[in-house]
This record gives sequence, structure tokens and C-alpha cells, in this order.
Amino acid sequence: MSKTVKIGKYNVGDLKHCFIIAEIGINHNGDIELAKKLIKMAHDLGADAVKFQKRTVDVVYTPHELKMERPNPFGNTNGDLKRGLEFGYDEYKAIDEYCKSLSILWFASCWDKGSVDFIEQFNPPCHKISSACLTDDELILYIKSKGRPILLATGMSTQEQIDHAISLLGQDNLVLMHCTSTYPSCEAELNLNVIPNYIKKYTCPIGYSGHEKGVFPSVLAASMGACAIERHITTDRTLWGSDHPASLEPDGLRRLVRDIRLLNTIKGDGKKVVYESELPIIKKLRRK
Repeated sequence: MSKTVKIGKYNVGDLKHCFIIAEIGINHNGDIELAKKLIKMAHDLGADAVKFQKRTVDVVYTPHELKMERPNPFGNTNGDLKRGLEFGYDEYKAIDEYCKSLSILWFASCWDKGSVDFIEQFNPPCHKISSACLTDDELILYIKSKGRPILLATGMSTQEQIDHAISLLGQDNLVLMHCTSTYPSCEAELNLNVIPNYIKKYTCPIGYSGHEKGVFPSVLAASMGACAIERHITTDRTLWGSDHPASLEPDGLRRLVRDIRLLNTIKGDGKKVVYESELPIIKKLRRK
């Protein structure tokens, strides 16, 4: 059986409670009030944590990438967009205080060492390593040096790359998140059978970070043993921004949480019994 990883008050890996992460990411569109609305939505609908993304724009992107023409609500270049979507200290301080007031965990995917240091000042319960950063050994080791639990996403990565990252991190204090990095992902590329294979292969807890449309694949992932489920959330999938189409609106998140929480009840204890509710049916239908 996989070990558990303590994240806040949750023992991730304990199949009695699936750790549900509502990824806000950049779906706040640079608006702290929208960010708070999404935090409240996640809390009210039963998610255990919310997650953001943090980048030092001038480190993560090249000058050429930042100068590229890309009309957007913040200006005409890609740099205008990337800078407009980054929250600073005041916004994250507000996020930290708001999440504490609701007793919901929050953390972030950090794409560079400066962003790790930035998020560290808020004492996060864990760090997430995005699929895009899985091959960045220097960043992986820097995040590990902070001594916090780590969630590692595995999208767009070969098995050899994943095993190399795990060799750097170790399996203690690690949650490995199966993932396909397309937005939205098509059903034929979700490959959920990776989850039980990883449960057999590794000693760390196995989760699932989904980018598909709809709820069913993520619920199925939980039924297959994923002990953490992460999904992007939005108030409206038609909002501008690359991640909104692959996100769950309020009703989708409500159904996701409801169905995952029902799984243990539906699966039962595995012991075949005759239920008391069946006795009248036996009397009515059984002939011998």
C-alpha cells in the first residue's frame, strides 16, 4: 500500500478521503476579486484546497517570447499578457488571509526559484511541480530543499523522465499526479490505466490532474485508486484565457465533489452479504 503524505490536516493517500484540489491557476485573469470568488466557490462546493501558478516572467520567458505580438486585455504583446496575469505580494497576501478565513488550503505551482522563495513566505502546506518543470533538475532540487510535501505532475513526460525526477525527489513526501498536458484533453489520451500501474510501481500516493471536459473521467480516476484529484475551475468557460475551456464551472465542481465523496459508500467493503432490504424480495420472488 502507498504511504500517506501529510498536507495540512489531510493524509493524502488515505483512500477514505480523496484530496480534491481546485486549480485556479491563472483563471483569475489578473483580478483579485475574481480570485476570491473562485476560492469561495471551491470552499462552498467542498474542495480541500485551491492552487495558483507563480512565475517570475522575465526568468521563465525569453525577451523574444515577451516581445511577440499577442493582443490581449493588458496590451499588445505576450509580455503584457504574462505580466498582467501575475499577482504580486499584496494580492497573495489577500489570498492567504481569505483562504485562512475560510479554512481552505492554498498553494502554488512555482516555475522558477524566485517564485519558490516568494511563495515560501506564506508558509504553504506543499509545493506543486508542474508538468512543464518536470525536466528542470535545478528547480526540482530547489523545491525539495524546502522540505515540504511535493505534488509532481507528469504530463508531456516520458517514463524515463518521470523516473529521473522521482530519483531526485525520493518517494517520501511525494504525491505523483498522472496527467495529460492538453487543454482540454481528449478521452483517447487520458490513459487512466496508468493510475493502477503506478500504484503497483511506486510506494508514494498516486493522484490525477485532469484537463478533460466534464466530470466522469476524474471520478473514474478516483475509483481506480487516485487519492488526489486536481481540476481547473472557472466561473464561466467562455471567459478569455487559455485554461477556461478545460475548467469546471460551479455545477461541474459540485458534481465532481459529490460523486467522489460517494465512491467509498458505493464500493462497500467487498464482502458479499444479503441485505435486510432484500429479504422481502426473496420472499416475493424466490421459488426454492
